[in-house]
Amino acid sequence: MNNLIIDNIEQLVERGESFEMVVTGYSMLPLLGYGRDRIVLHRTTDTEDIMHRAAMFRMADRRIIVHRVIRIKDDMVTLQGDGNIQQREQCRRSEIIGVVDSVIRQNGRRVSCTSRWWRIRERMWLGQPRIVRRYALALMRRWLNYKRGIKR
Repeated sequence: MNNLIIDNIEQLVERGESFEMVVTGYSMLPLLGYGRDRIVLHRTTDTEDIMHRAAMFRMADRRIIVHRVIRIKDDMVTLQGDGNIQQREQCRRSEIIGVVDSVIRQNGRRVSCTSRWWRIRERMWLGQPRIVRRYALALMRRWLNYKRGIKR
């Protein structure tokens, strides 16, 4: 994404408007799929509970990332992708652009990220031992790359 689009995302969300975008990476597998799902974000307040929610923030290199909040201590937020076993990022609470409100599946169905069913799916995946998640993710990435025609 270029800087103009990134700045507009922040402005839209700051005005209280929701923003929709296509998932473009593997870091939130298996709950959010590369190129198949769209996410809808909304602005978050400083008092909203964002623990365990997927949140959008800007990296120092200006990239926009959507990862799950796994820890909040004082003003520092630690995030990690569901499809990342080890890598973590940190940002200030004020740098969170928004949280994922819902997911629009490939068939057009909208799924709320606060629904009971979504929360169960999150817990089922995140509750798996790291070794199980690691191998499951490797298989998913290979399959998705095969479907996209990428050979490794």
